[in-house]
Amino acid sequence: MMQSVPTYMLYGENTRKEPDFWVHCETIESRSSRHAWEIRLHRHDSFFQILYLKSGSGDAVLDDRIVPIPPSSVVSVPAGFNHGFRFSRDVKGFVLTILNTHLGHGHVEHGGLLLVPQVTRLDIGQADGAYVAQTLTRLEDEFNNRRPGRGNLMAAYISSTLQLLTRISSAQDARPPFAADKRRRIDALRALIHQHFRAHKPVAFYAEALDVSLTHLNRIVRSALGCTAHDLIAEKLMEQAKAQLLFSTAPVSEVAAHLGFADPAYFSRFFVSRAGEPPRVWRLREQARLDNS
Repeated sequence: MMQSVPTYMLYGENTRKEPDFWVHCETIESRSSRHAWEIRLHRHDSFFQILYLKSGSGDAVLDDRIVPIPPSSVVSVPAGFNHGFRFSRDVKGFVLTILNTHLGHGHVEHGGLLLVPQVTRLDIGQADGAYVAQTLTRLEDEFNNRRPGRGNLMAAYISSTLQLLTRISSAQDARPPFAADKRRRIDALRALIHQHFRAHKPVAFYAEALDVSLTHLNRIVRSALGCTAHDLIAEKLMEQAKAQLLFSTAPVSEVAAHLGFADPAYFSRFFVSRAGEPPRVWRLREQARLDNS
């Protein structure tokens, strides 16, 4: 049976019952250089993370997506989502790890749309992008230098960063605009799929959980994203399969079992239907591409 994705407070460190910090900051290179510039798939159950890549590049597995990280980008990872990274050796940047209980409830205002992992490109020539970059840089400075008002300033910086990232990522969304209630439905559906995709629940299960009819759920998803709810479930399975193939050494049969496929042959057919090639072929090609990048 394939080993489950590990849970850490900070990558590679054993989880403790009580964290001794509410925010932690470290450079990307300080930790990734100790692991051959690769942070393998893992998750944090109690922390929200913000990764700011100033220069260099990388690839991220954000729970169900493999996403390139160009320079001047921010990666946001809410608690509970699997994620991993591979960085170029010239990478410069830092990672903020924030205790989830400090998001909202009077501590730090959570960005409303930052409910799933995402990469946001900062346009430094634009006011909001420049402000986020400057604010994150000041956050790093405040963390490293213990001056009066440090905690309050860091909380304010994190709050403004999350709110502006929400604004920027919303503006960068190339999908057709849709109403706020539809966005909330889609976010709720994605969260449910995140919880249950390995059980291969039918679309009717999600419609019932969201208290809408099957037809209405598909209408919402199609109008918002141009696909069906079934496509979203299949996309989640497919992209999680890619993450496991790329960031683990488990045989394809174990990846299939971990994703709830009782028959490895059926998993291979499912993968071919979505990727156009068998999982073993895809894995070898993508690993060679990353190794040569």
